[in-house]
Amino acid sequence: MSPLNITKGSTSHSAYDLRDPNAEVIETHTLAVLVDNEAGVLARVIGLFSGRGYNIDSLTVAEVDHTGHRSRITVVTTGTPQVIDQIKAQLGRMVPVHEVHDLTVDGPAVQRELALFKVAGKGDARIEALRLAEIFRANVVDSTLESFVFEITGTPEKIDAFAELMRPLGLREMARTGVAALARGA
Repeated sequence: MSPLNITKGSTSHSAYDLRDPNAEVIETHTLAVLVDNEAGVLARVIGLFSGRGYNIDSLTVAEVDHTGHRSRITVVTTGTPQVIDQIKAQLGRMVPVHEVHDLTVDGPAVQRELALFKVAGKGDARIEALRLAEIFRANVVDSTLESFVFEITGTPEKIDAFAELMRPLGLREMARTGVAALARGA
């Protein structure tokens, strides 16, 4: 009996791989949606997601063209490739929607998020929190004798990593803005 040869991209499966080979892959996509800046548009876009059972991992919205009265909605969502295509098609058919861009497939994109962390602690935990904040380039925006509030910007993964390190040091509260994203290049 010959040994099982598995290479990257191979369709051979290990006897220890318990994943269902027929299961569909769940992907995370960042969508940028340019819409009319008028009452009810955000509710309609969100209604599309909730009405069909699609999840929103992150949502940001702000006016980007004051004279043209346009806003940009950045949505991070997950689903199978077919579900993502459905979401994009349904968004594109909505009347107040002018453009839908999938920043995940359109090419390289820059994603950033802002977060505030309240960390309570004394003694060594307080010193360690300050040391880690310096490593992560987080700013102290408020300080009392019992706690700090840190401000940090970066990728969602960087924010998650900072949160995990702060939990044992006394993380009490966290607020996140959600992802803001732009395609790179011209």
